[in-house]
Amino acid sequence: QVQLVESGGGLVQAGGSRRLSCAASGSIFRIISMGWYRQAPGKQRELLADITSSGWTNYADSVKGRFTISRDGAKNTVYLHMNSLKPEDTTVYYCKAVALREDWGQGTQVTVSS
Repeated sequence: QVQLVESGGGLVQAGGSRRLSCAASGSIFRIISMGWYRQAPGKQRELLADITSSGWTNYADSVKGRFTISRDGAKNTVYLHMNSLKPEDTTVYYCKAVALREDWGQGTQVTVSS
């Protein structure tokens, strides 16, 4: 099992930037990939970006060019760098790790003010 703790959420003005962090612990050596998702009220959770253990990245079209996923292997942490934030980016952001199973973090709220 992998434990995930997200941080970095908060209030940001439209057009601003924010960096989310996801620190992994537990069975980290089994992690195949990690990803960032978000879920607005009443909507399905959507994939924003993911990164494999070998460094391959994948992005949703909705965030390409604005969001960047990266990782620090030494810190067992994955980041989501978010630029040019819009009010519609306001929601809860979640981190997921894929190992022998899927594990999720508790989520972190990002609020973008207009």
